[in-house]
Amino acid sequence: MGVIIEVDENTSRQLEFAARIINSTPGEVVARLVAVASMPERPPGSVEGGEPAGPGTAIYADYDGHRAHAVYDRDTTRVDVTSGPLAGRSFKTPTGAARAVVSHYKPYVSPNRNGWSFWVLDDGSGQFLQTIRRSS
Repeated sequence: MGVIIEVDENTSRQLEFAARIINSTPGEVVARLVAVASMPERPPGSVEGGEPAGPGTAIYADYDGHRAHAVYDRDTTRVDVTSGPLAGRSFKTPTGAARAVVSHYKPYVSPNRNGWSFWVLDDGSGQFLQTIRRSS
């Protein structure tokens, strides 16, 4: 059993709407928000695990009028975001990083994206990250 939290009518409607969008409950929406808000802040340039971002391929993504820059590591497929509100965050895959960008700017839409066609090489070619993806 949990604690009952009272919210105003407008907040209740917004929680119910968010829950419908992600096929969840209002309580689970609040739990996810609390979990995200409780994540420890990392200084810019650091990544999960405390290791600095290493050399890699510069990439970017444009979403909802915002541009996020990142570095892609060909050996590990890791993406380290280097600019914007997610700067300093590191993701195991391009898809994980793409989903985080979408979730940040539009938390009410499904974040499902293919990271290989979301990120663009930052070399002026306009090519998607997919073009340098290694086959398994």
